[in-house]
Amino acid sequence: MPSRYWVVGGHYTDTAFTTVVAGTDEEHIGPFASYDEAKAAWQAKAWATVDNCNFRFRIIEEAGPKRVKRYWVIGGDYVDTGFRQLVDGAQEERIGPFDTYETAHAAWQKAAWSTVDSCTKRFRVVEETVV
Repeated sequence: MPSRYWVVGGHYTDTAFTTVVAGTDEEHIGPFASYDEAKAAWQAKAWATVDNCNFRFRIIEEAGPKRVKRYWVIGGDYVDTGFRQLVDGAQEERIGPFDTYETAHAAWQKAAWSTVDSCTKRFRVVEETVV
């Protein structure tokens, strides 16, 4: 689920905007799927209360899940040093996944050094983003 946006605010006791006026609640308008939708709602509330300095509305982002990075070491034996086409019958090797670049780099070094005498074997570290 991506981030959601809320318009939050109301009528406060003073311009510190920490305590709402007795008998009122802080308003929570939304959620909105995009910042632009929330901004339109915020503008409507802000303009409707522009003449009272104790009203305040703001946009709050409710962050979606964090994207986790994973790393893979990918490569194999190629037909030439352009490293675009694997030799006939070969499959691309995928080593991993690794949670950090450092551990992937260590695996890459091991794979690269084990094939150092072949100019057509190549490995690289690739970052994958998963939700």
